[in-house]
Amino acid sequence: MIPPKESGLSTATTSNKTATSAENHAENSDAANNGAESASRPTRRKTSHLKDVPPTLELRESLRSRCAEVANRIDRSVPLTKDQMEQIARRFLEEADLPEGYLGWMMVMISSEFWKDQLASVPPERRLFLLPHCLKHAEGCPAEYDQFGMNCKECGACSIADFRSIAEEMGYRVLVAEGSPVVLKIIIGGYVDAVVGVACLNVLEKAIDKVLLAGIPCMAVPLLSSDCRNTKVDESWVEQMIRTPYVPATQQTKSYVHLMRAASELFSPDAMNDLAPRVRDQSPLGTNAVTPDSIAKLDTIAATEHIAYDFLARGGKHSRPFITLAAYDAMIGGDCTSEKGAEAVDALPVTVRRAAMSIETFHKASLVHDDIEDDDAFRYGQPAVHQRFGLPTAINVGDYLIGLGYRLLSRRDADDSISTEARVDVLDALATAHTRLAEGQGAELLWRDSKSRQLSPLDALKVYALKTSPAFEAALYSGIRLAGDAEAYRKPIRDFSRNLGVAFQILNDIGDWTGDENNKLAAGGDLFGGRPTILWALALESLQGDERELLINLVENPDAYSDSERLAIATRLYHSAGVFDTAMQLVDKHQARAEMIADELEPESLRRLLYFLVDTVLERPEVPTPNVVALSSLPVNSLPVV
Repeated sequence: MIPPKESGLSTATTSNKTATSAENHAENSDAANNGAESASRPTRRKTSHLKDVPPTLELRESLRSRCAEVANRIDRSVPLTKDQMEQIARRFLEEADLPEGYLGWMMVMISSEFWKDQLASVPPERRLFLLPHCLKHAEGCPAEYDQFGMNCKECGACSIADFRSIAEEMGYRVLVAEGSPVVLKIIIGGYVDAVVGVACLNVLEKAIDKVLLAGIPCMAVPLLSSDCRNTKVDESWVEQMIRTPYVPATQQTKSYVHLMRAASELFSPDAMNDLAPRVRDQSPLGTNAVTPDSIAKLDTIAATEHIAYDFLARGGKHSRPFITLAAYDAMIGGDCTSEKGAEAVDALPVTVRRAAMSIETFHKASLVHDDIEDDDAFRYGQPAVHQRFGLPTAINVGDYLIGLGYRLLSRRDADDSISTEARVDVLDALATAHTRLAEGQGAELLWRDSKSRQLSPLDALKVYALKTSPAFEAALYSGIRLAGDAEAYRKPIRDFSRNLGVAFQILNDIGDWTGDENNKLAAGGDLFGGRPTILWALALESLQGDERELLINLVENPDAYSDSERLAIATRLYHSAGVFDTAMQLVDKHQARAEMIADELEPESLRRLLYFLVDTVLERPEVPTPNVVALSSLPVNSLPVV
């Protein structure tokens, strides 16, 4: 049995600061949980003080050796969570009477030693070697950049070329870039099965959840500083890591990577032609964006189908189809996460694949309509569908995708082993999720278009529960029901999904304040787009007098400010009201409740999946900092009379 989760690297022991207001809001929004209560998770804190590197090579060598001894005693049947790594590292530091500041560095060492043997079982040509930009000499570097990172010119001025040469000679794929998204894209694309890398502790902290929790063998050597310019690393360690010999072995640690790849593969041209063959248009899906000019060359009846399939095949994390596939696998024994993962994934029933695909199809339909309703300019780094083809065509494409989703569920092959009753239950679950999502979206639109800017935190959380939670619930329930009787899981899955969805949406709102380069979104888009968020509701509840009126005026009188002034004022007002801290406390509350529900579920493989979803879906964004410009220093004529 998986032990109860405890605080991670990004958490601290309970502080003296209370969160009574936030807890009351969470309490009210989850009344359907029948009063179930759990202890509040510890308050989140800064982690910069936990990223010190031991100062001497002698000490680092000694600690790494002891980390290897510790790792050898750890059960390798399932991946270590960040929380478990912290518990082990903290206990080690306490027993050795070493500073808490070494915690992050120790966690990287323990994790690397944990995965060392399994990384060795991956041939070098299936490994990725990741290097950071900051190892280069900052001045005079001739390297150019593309979408995947830096193209080293191997001029000999820094160690990047030396490391790269060794790795390439052994057969590694080499990437000079940073961050886990591009690494996960390469792994899920099926190009590599293990990662070795060099990075600062800031980057490694962010990568732990995304890469290690998925069960992907990974080793790293931390940089000796996080200055991002001309930094250094223990070069002998890096070379030793690269030269890890290939030792064939059977996989021992469970991994979600095969299921993640299967979910992504559903939307490849071959899989789409097999599972959801097109009726009108037989032209191949291309890699370039579909445009009005390219559509004009098609038969007019086939145009809608072609636009819809092109949009379905593009972008996204495919998290919903992954959840359905993983839930089904968890209920039938979990073979897809075992050493037989590749073979087990190939054996997944076609109906389960189509159900997973249908959930993504409904999701993509909602994105087309959401972009229209919010008048967003971009999606997946390209102009939104309505921006390319016009509003009427985009509405129609969204409607087509809804029909396609139901067609995927209704199809039945001669050798289909899924019962009619299971199909009907899944269809009902997806229809219910669809209507609840529309209710939540409708509530948001009606609020946005109303004259009143008033919004209570409870009302904001109700909208979240309708808008975001149904997709998680439908994806989980579909996988469980297709595997067998799911009646006993119906309520816990709904409660788990409600808490996960609400926490996810709150984090998404906080993330809005840092912008989104992939979708070309500027920071503060939710506020200035007039969307009801928990941040807005908390600010209205906390701010008084002129500050409260000023916040409302930011939305009602946008022409009175420049974009930078609006963002600066709003950020400072939100900090003044403490909304970011309160919102994070709400996230902790809902996360704790989701974990409490998972604690009680069997089988163990399903419980592990729910923990994995909590740890990966609820990724903490950076909380925005107030602009250094004080409100009083802004031009007087930029502030309306209140």
